[in-house]
Amino acid sequence: MSTPLQPLLHNEIVVMRAPTQVWSDRSGELGSNPIHGVYFSDVRVLSTLALAVGGDRPEAIAVLPSGADEAVFVSLVRSHDDGNPDPGVRVEQSRVVTGQGMSEMLTVRSRHGVPLALDLAVRFTPDLSNLDRIKAGIGSAGIPPVVATATEVRWAGDGVGVTVTAPDADILTVGASVELRWSLHVPARGETQVSWSLGAVDNSAVAAADPRPVPWSTPVIEGDERLARWVSTALGDLDGLRMTTTARPDLGFLAAGAPWFFTLFGRDSLWAARFLLPLGTELAAQTLRVLAHFQGTEVVVDRAEEPGKILHELRRGVVHLEGDDVYLPPLYFGTVDATPLWILLLHDAWRWGLDDTEVRELLPNLRAALGWLRDHADADGDGLLEYVDRSGHGLANQGWKDSGDSVQWRDGTLAEGPIALCEVQAYAYEAALAGAALLEHFGEDGDSWRAWAARLKAEFALRFWLEDEHGPYPAIALDSRKRAVDTVTSNIGHLLGTGILEPEQEALVAARLISPELNSGYGLRTMSTTAAGYWPLSYHGGSVWTHDTAIAIAGLSRAGFAAEAAVLTEGLLAAASCFDYRMPELHSGDAASVSSRPVPYPAACRPQAWSAAAAVSVLASTLGLSADAQSDELAATNAGAGITVQGLRFNSREVSLDQLR
Repeated sequence: MSTPLQPLLHNEIVVMRAPTQVWSDRSGELGSNPIHGVYFSDVRVLSTLALAVGGDRPEAIAVLPSGADEAVFVSLVRSHDDGNPDPGVRVEQSRVVTGQGMSEMLTVRSRHGVPLALDLAVRFTPDLSNLDRIKAGIGSAGIPPVVATATEVRWAGDGVGVTVTAPDADILTVGASVELRWSLHVPARGETQVSWSLGAVDNSAVAAADPRPVPWSTPVIEGDERLARWVSTALGDLDGLRMTTTARPDLGFLAAGAPWFFTLFGRDSLWAARFLLPLGTELAAQTLRVLAHFQGTEVVVDRAEEPGKILHELRRGVVHLEGDDVYLPPLYFGTVDATPLWILLLHDAWRWGLDDTEVRELLPNLRAALGWLRDHADADGDGLLEYVDRSGHGLANQGWKDSGDSVQWRDGTLAEGPIALCEVQAYAYEAALAGAALLEHFGEDGDSWRAWAARLKAEFALRFWLEDEHGPYPAIALDSRKRAVDTVTSNIGHLLGTGILEPEQEALVAARLISPELNSGYGLRTMSTTAAGYWPLSYHGGSVWTHDTAIAIAGLSRAGFAAEAAVLTEGLLAAASCFDYRMPELHSGDAASVSSRPVPYPAACRPQAWSAAAAVSVLASTLGLSADAQSDELAATNAGAGITVQGLRFNSREVSLDQLR
């Protein structure tokens, strides 16, 4: 019996608006790839979909996307041609996805001088399979029974109800499938249209579509076409990823990504909101508040909850990973970095102009988050932040590289936990100082947190530095025996600009980041090519993650290494142009010197929130933006880079780059 395999995504087409997504091939059909289907709220509700015109399957010639939630699939019906080399019958399948379902308008056009009488049929297979089954490669859970009437088809299960309607169509059940059939009259040199739609509800949903307007500005960028196109595409994708929780429908956030992560993720949602701060603080404010709503209040080992801790993810049910060994409860807190990142987003949003009233309301959550850093994150009292799964069924690694093999020695041996990641120490150091600044602004004492940060910085300098044939560098982590794990990884890029390194140490890291061992030419590799575990298609062991590279670029920019930042920026822009400016979650770490375009990581999510939002972060780094709303100063240290931008937001007003010069 063969081992189930996770579906490959790289060649498939997705049209989505969370929590609905439709995955198909380039013809618009569903069924030839295990990922194919119409999904709603983590349940696949259709597994196959096929179109026939005049009894024949149309031949696909184009896909015309329009944002994240619309696409037109163009095809030909050549069996009705007349020998003329020009195609005679053209079909346009216009697919629109909403937060409540999907609809299609089917247009048949003819160039023939006589009318055509054609049957048009849409055949589909109902489904109610949980997304976990699809991701695990197990496939459909079985075809549910349907109720068909003259006007609609319905089926339901697992809290989800589905209704398909098709005006003027005959609705037939054909074995396990349902067929919608129209008898068309296509005028001479004319066209005719029919439509059908699918609506769904989920009584078990924890997240839903955000129906409100986008909470950010739309910048106009001139002077760099690639960057402008990347930002434009990214913002369209981010619009499709906007969601609310059913517990707090008034608060929006960005879902992590398609197809697996249409829900609230602490780390992902925080980074994406932080990247978007140059376009306004509204998304940041809502993300902060919704995560504060779920902030931990007690010690619950099963879900890794602790007082003050920010959650990892929120789901409609238990999530099974890697067989039966790893399963996560619906409310899961197994992340070591979301809590300091929450503090940093609050501080940075304040610097970009988040009103004092909104910040003041979150001060109790800030105090609780700082308390978690001090009282719970440092499990052994050595002054550093560690993680370990105490439940026996949670994530083994709880930083952003959360796969089981992401923390390994240079010889490929896995490090044993508890693990103290280098970037988590940097986040915590910066968060303690940020928290102190916020407390002091509101008249409270921040000295104890400044002292706490100073001790952390001293401990980091003592414990994390190593040296190899290229010189000194920071370790990715300390293992359970407090040994510095010696693999060179992209994690060190997250240290820059946080203050945990001295200037001369930042220079060493900057040089490492653009070395051929880490810089692929299409972005920053997650692991150096010198490591035994390096593999360009390893999820966290050699691939390139867009957001990871963007964080390094931002750190280089903040630390004054503009030339090195430009090197990595050029790599991301080169990759973006090859991915039609919809950057996937990750791509291969193959070198640009030997690969004419980046090789896809075939199971990468797309669109993905922090990969898309990284475009705005790269724009901000390219301009050298720094904000201080308290003194009403927005600076652009690289304003003369040949790029003009209108539509940035700072301190509740719109600004252009010209105003910053």
